Amino acid sequence: MAISARRTPAAKTRSTIPQVSWRAPQPAPIVLVSGPEEICAERAIAGVRDYLRAEDPSLEVTDVRADDYAPGTLLGVSSPSLFGEPRLVRVTGVEKCSDAFLAEAVSYLAMPQEGATIILRHTGATVRGKKLLDTIRAGEGAGIEIACPAVKRDSDRFDFAAGEFSTARKRIAPVALRTLVSAFADDLTELAAACQQLISDVPGDITEQIVERYYGGRVETSAFAVADTAIAGRYGEALLSLRHALDSGADPVPLVAAIASKLRTMARVSGSRESSAALAGRLGLKDWQVDRARRDLSGWSDATLGMAIQAAARADAEVKGGSRDSVFALERLITVIATKAPFGS
Repeated sequence: MAISARRTPAAKTRSTIPQVSWRAPQPAPIVLVSGPEEICAERAIAGVRDYLRAEDPSLEVTDVRADDYAPGTLLGVSSPSLFGEPRLVRVTGVEKCSDAFLAEAVSYLAMPQEGATIILRHTGATVRGKKLLDTIRAGEGAGIEIACPAVKRDSDRFDFAAGEFSTARKRIAPVALRTLVSAFADDLTELAAACQQLISDVPGDITEQIVERYYGGRVETSAFAVADTAIAGRYGEALLSLRHALDSGADPVPLVAAIASKLRTMARVSGSRESSAALAGRLGLKDWQVDRARRDLSGWSDATLGMAIQAAARADAEVKGGSRDSVFALERLITVIATKAPFGS
């Protein structure tokens, strides 16, 4: 089966096999799905299955656990059946595989079974199975790799959500996309589900008003809404927004994390005279994030920004167990930020 895929330079990935996007997965005798982002991995694995099933509805699908492996299983489930149906074998837990699986998988690479597709899911959580990964990446077994790196930065989440709509050929207004990403900043799975709901439910273009109609409550109580009102100096509104968020079940830890993230972005942008595009490229941000941080910096000095960052670091430690009253820690942080004044111990 021909594979058309972009090759990533070996110096960057230590891999000589094709690197395939999880949004456009393709089958191969060996498919290595690597990285910690589970929702991307699930999409990739489902995509390979759908691809194969579209080619032949008689596809046989078998699931194997590499950490609870019975010797001989891999060869048994991948071998041709009486009627020669194509086989898909999905192997999970490769990062904690048994010695028996590791030995048999490495041997299998030297002679893959005709008509079989083996998907190996490795989260990268441990170095277990490194020999297998190195062998695949060296080009043995006619494999491809589908990388699913962690989506951590705001810009990564923005790209993820934008990709959801682009793949579905659905237009969404930039401000609506930013609002949606902010509303689900702490959960990529929920963000993906929200994107898919909008894609499914909304017949035309997606506007900010539509996003607010669907997820207005979530947007209003999001961590970034709390941060935005505090940074803008709207003290009373910030405390009300915080209380609303907490009453809605928001966890203090991601609330502090969101506030700290915005403050750090402001600090990174502060003082730079580069264009938004150039600065965004150098810092790994989006143009709109740079523009937003520059607007947020209005009325702030290096001294007050440094004070706010120190207060965020203190609050982070307190909400993670350093204080008995995490709500008070959050309120103190909001007070320091919104009033740009130190708060006593």
